[in-house]
Amino acid sequence: MARLFRVILPVGDLEAARAFYAAVLGEPGRRVSPGRHDFDCGGSILACFDPVADGDGHAATPLPEPVYLAVPDLEAAHRTCREAGASFPSGSPPGVGPLGEIARRPWGEESFDPFGNPLCFVREGSVFTGEA
Repeated sequence: MARLFRVILPVGDLEAARAFYAAVLGEPGRRVSPGRHDFDCGGSILACFDPVADGDGHAATPLPEPVYLAVPDLEAAHRTCREAGASFPSGSPPGVGPLGEIARRPWGEESFDPFGNPLCFVREGSVFTGEA
């Protein structure tokens, strides 16, 4: 069986991304190349990657869809994201609720989405895996 072990987050400023994600994830991570800084997320790696700094010859393009992270204290994660400078969307799709604020989603998760590279933080006990 395959397992997810790394997600690449394209970034244009690796040092700013390192500082932000270290604050938000509560761990310093580690530099693995001039253009990549990895964070351990419970057995999977969240890798901030600046292709220019690694000599790949193209700029970073933000992900189009969110990466979901389960956290034990959603309110603390929300506060930390705000304090670390996360940008929050002003609107949200109909029926979904405010993305920048903690809300219960139609599928039962309690979550919020700060944007940039889109992340969604989900209360650990409300994670939906497609099973009833």
